[in-house]
Amino acid sequence: MMSSVPPRRRIPEATVARLPVYQRSLTELREGGVATVSSEQLADLAGVNAAKVRKDLSYLGSYGTRGVGYEVEYLLFQMNRELGLSQDLGVVIVGMGNLGQALANYGGFGERGFPVGALVDTDATKVGNVVHGHTVQHLDDLEDIVGKGRIRIGIIATPVEAAQNVADLLVGAGVESILNFAPTTVHVPEGVTLRKVDLALELQILGFYQHRDAPDAAVEA
Repeated sequence: MMSSVPPRRRIPEATVARLPVYQRSLTELREGGVATVSSEQLADLAGVNAAKVRKDLSYLGSYGTRGVGYEVEYLLFQMNRELGLSQDLGVVIVGMGNLGQALANYGGFGERGFPVGALVDTDATKVGNVVHGHTVQHLDDLEDIVGKGRIRIGIIATPVEAAQNVADLLVGAGVESILNFAPTTVHVPEGVTLRKVDLALELQILGFYQHRDAPDAAVEA
C-alpha cells in the first residue's frame, strides 16, 4: 500500500543559509507584538529581495495571504521545525583555549536551542576547571560524555594539529554534526555534516573589499 504522505521537498543550501536570518527577524517581530509580516517587510529585515523571500518560504509550504502577508507565529514555528529548533540539540566544545572559552561563555547558543552540554580538553591544567558553569572534562571520556549528555553537535576549537583526531573521535562517539573552527581542513565520513568557520579567511575577504572600495586604491597598469 502506497503512503499518502507527500515526499519531503529538498531545500537548496542557499535557502538553508538564509533561514536563520529569517528566524531571527521573525523572533524580533514576535517579541515586538507583530502578528503578520509581508514578504517586503521580511526582505528588508533580512537584507534580501522580496521575490527571494517568497521563493525561500515556498520550500516550507508557506505562501502567505494576498493583502495580509505571513502569520509571524506560524511562520516562526515552521522555521524552527526546519532548523531543528523544536527540541534542544546539545553541544560539546572541544578545546578550551581562548576561542573555546569564549564560545563556552557565549549565552546565545542556549537561547537558540543549542545548549552547551559539555566542555572537553586534554590539558591537565584545564581539565577540572569550571567554565560558564561547566566542568572541563578529558577528551578520553568523550564517548561517555556524548552518550550521557545527549550531545548532537560537536564544535572543534583546537589547534590545527589536533583537529582531525578530534573530528574522528567525535564521529566515533556518535556525533553527526560538526562545526570546525580550527584553521585547517578536516575530513569526515559520508553522513556526517561538517561546517567550517575560518575567521582569518573572513578577515581576508573583508580586507579585499576594503581595498577594492577604498577611494585611493592603487590601480595597476
